[in-house]
Amino acid sequence: MGEGDTRCASRRPHARLMSSAPRSPTPRPRRMKKDESFLGKLGGTLARKRRAREVSDLQEEGKNAINSPMSPALADVHPEDTQLEENEERTMIDPTSKEDPKFKELVKVLLDWINDVLVEERIIVKQLEEDLYDGQVLQKLLEKLAGCKLNVAEVTQSEIGQKQKLQTVLEAVHDLLRPRGWALRWSVDSIHGKNLVAILHLLVSLAMHFRAPIRLPEHVTVQVVVVRKREGLLHSSHISEELTTTTEMMMGRFERDAFDTLFDHAPDKLSVVKKSLITFVNKHLNKLNLEVTELETQFADGVYLVLLMGLLEDYFVPLHNFYLTPESFDQKVHNVSFAFELMLDGGLKKPKARPEDVVNLDLKSTLRVLYNLFTKYKNVE
Repeated sequence: MGEGDTRCASRRPHARLMSSAPRSPTPRPRRMKKDESFLGKLGGTLARKRRAREVSDLQEEGKNAINSPMSPALADVHPEDTQLEENEERTMIDPTSKEDPKFKELVKVLLDWINDVLVEERIIVKQLEEDLYDGQVLQKLLEKLAGCKLNVAEVTQSEIGQKQKLQTVLEAVHDLLRPRGWALRWSVDSIHGKNLVAILHLLVSLAMHFRAPIRLPEHVTVQVVVVRKREGLLHSSHISEELTTTTEMMMGRFERDAFDTLFDHAPDKLSVVKKSLITFVNKHLNKLNLEVTELETQFADGVYLVLLMGLLEDYFVPLHNFYLTPESFDQKVHNVSFAFELMLDGGLKKPKARPEDVVNLDLKSTLRVLYNLFTKYKNVE
């Protein structure tokens, strides 16, 4: 039946023959079908057993390769993952890595981000490898992020058409990322082959390039099982694949500062710094009968930052310039961005943190912003 053909095969009712008088059935010798003969049954049984044994042997061969003494972890290899051509290679994430909370968080954050970007397209992505491999969703995602239109067919069902679309989409991605000098750790074949590691590398790079308003979990590493067939035998190895590093590294802020050192080497002093900053901001916010107790959350919507800048610079901030009771993520980002503009107008350097980081409750980013204010305005009454 052709593609798109909605015709269904008609069911022919069994004909019933009626006669005026019943006839007594004439006994006839029953002819044995070819497959019902002893040799036919034996041949069919042997063929089935041989096929089952071949599949079983292949599965066992794959499992033995994965469970070799050199392999540190057990991998659940599906039969189709072990049916390789000579010199063909297949990679898969070790099941133990898939259960890692940080890996699960990375997948969820990226899924939520894609669905937020494509909400107007009425596209809902539920599983990265199943929904992105054919290039359709990746095309829409890139067009939305880059504000461009790719010259590709809207819907492609054939494998050749899907790979052609993927080639066009990935070439556009490469044109965007190549100036950054990033290693491109994916290909048309790996994406179309539903290689989750390759898909995650691609999405993380897109999120970094377009400065997505998300918080990627840091230091996400997975164990990848690589299976290759050589001279008829399967050989396996395990490699560690780093999917994310630190927020500073991923977002292009490579210089370390006192807060990196504080978080990494002197977490016991963190409470002292927080207490000093809380005392500083309350000294001024108390003038408006406002008080801060939690730095992580109370500056996340940007309202207190805007009001604090007005107090420190001794001017009234018109209420129409920001959202006094922000509800959406974008409104909160607007408030923090506006506060950053006021800081620049006040002679401060551009904050190292991103507005999205502050909104996403990143304590280190919030502390950096407040410490800059403290450094300049600590003697302001």
